[in-house]
Amino acid sequence: MVSKSITVKNEQGMHMRPASLLSQMASSYESSVKINFNGNSYDCKSIMFLMSACIKCGSEIELVCEGADEEEAFVKVSDFIENGMGD
Repeated sequence: MVSKSITVKNEQGMHMRPASLLSQMASSYESSVKINFNGNSYDCKSIMFLMSACIKCGSEIELVCEGADEEEAFVKVSDFIENGMGD
């Protein structure tokens, strides 16, 4: 398992477009990819879970990847989030 705290920099937070891109990216990995935020865990492979998290700009989240390809998933997903989630 690998994890890291990340501050969301996207000015609009986790809205539909980045949630969709993140879900597609996470779904390409065998490993579980989750975000812990406000005491809850959200599966990054589900757009609906990501949208329900209400993650805003400046929110601190914890990215957690666990499984066979966790390192690759962790690097790609953390880079995506840290670099503005495609916006």
